[in-house]
Amino acid sequence: MDDLLIAPGPGAPHGLRVPASELIEQFSRSSGPGGQGVNTTDSRVQLSLDLATTTALDEAQRARVLRMLASRLDGSVLTIAASPERAQRRNRVAARQRLADLLRESVAPEIPRRPTRPTRGSQRRRLDAKTRRGAVKANRRRPVAD
Repeated sequence: MDDLLIAPGPGAPHGLRVPASELIEQFSRSSGPGGQGVNTTDSRVQLSLDLATTTALDEAQRARVLRMLASRLDGSVLTIAASPERAQRRNRVAARQRLADLLRESVAPEIPRRPTRPTRGSQRRRLDAKTRRGAVKANRRRPVAD
C-alpha cells in the first residue's frame, strides 16, 4: 500500500501526505453485489486513520479536522467503509479516495456566511404565492347557504 496523497487546496497549500504505515485496512464480507462469490470474498474495505497522532497534519489542521469531523470520529479515529464494488482492489481505491476527499474538505477553513436580506421582489413573490394558496384553500370550503 502506498502513501495517501491529497492534492493542494485551501488549508493545505502544499497538499498532504498520509504515510501508509498510519492507515489501517480491514476487510470483511460485503452485503452488496457479488454473485456466486458473495459468500467467499472479503471485498468490503474499512480504512481507518487516527487523526490525533497522524504526522500528515500540523496542529492548526489537526484542530480544524477534529472539530469538523467530530460526529464521525470514534475517539480520534476516522473510519471509512467502502463496499460498492465486487472487487476488493476497487473498494480499496474507493475508500482511499473518500478519505482523501473528506480530509481535503475538512482541512479547508470555513468561509463565514455574509448575511443578506431578501430582495423586495422575492418578498412580493412570496406574499403573492401565499395569497394564491389561501385562495385555493378557500375555494375548497363548503359554500355558505344563503
